[in-house]
Amino acid sequence: MGEFHVIDHPLIQHKLSIMRDHRTGPKDFRQLLEEITILMGYEITRDFPLEDYEVITPMAKMTAKRIAGRKVAIVPILRAGLGMVDGLLNLIPVAKVGHIGLYRDPVTHEPKTYYCKLPSDIERRSVIVCDPMLATGGSSSDAITKLKEKGVTDIRLLCLVSAPEGVKKVQTDHPDVDIFTAALDEKLDERCYIIPGLGDAGDRLFGTK
Repeated sequence: MGEFHVIDHPLIQHKLSIMRDHRTGPKDFRQLLEEITILMGYEITRDFPLEDYEVITPMAKMTAKRIAGRKVAIVPILRAGLGMVDGLLNLIPVAKVGHIGLYRDPVTHEPKTYYCKLPSDIERRSVIVCDPMLATGGSSSDAITKLKEKGVTDIRLLCLVSAPEGVKKVQTDHPDVDIFTAALDEKLDERCYIIPGLGDAGDRLFGTK
């Protein structure tokens, strides 16, 4: 079973509280999401393997460490996942970025795919899927399924706020995928929005509502 991690660092919780406030505008919302993603990025990459290599400092020769193993791909779920990409690229600037476009049917709440563009070597990479709001879990689960269909075997899901229903959905459909989130909220409402949540992350990021 993939592990479920709530990253409750004080800085993350402080910044998330400002994001939840309905008075926070798009500019600050975007900046805070990028900052939180950087902080969460330290934890989501904590188990990346290392290897020894030789470095000559101004003082002496030494055996240093560098990340070994698979290269990384960042795959945001459009639109809101875009707000997490720059934070991760600050940490892993050589990562490639793919995009999966999904929307939620307003009646059935099921995810529909309208765009999918991934690096050609995606199956050889460790993939971080970015979706700020893990609500029903349908979009995240569907995106993970598409990645597995492309041969990807190392997938981590990075979220900002999660609902128990979404966590259960992803863990049921993809028990091998670790989930990282900044908060586990109470529930979904009748419209499948997270409560207390922070509203529609895409609208708040881009000022479309």
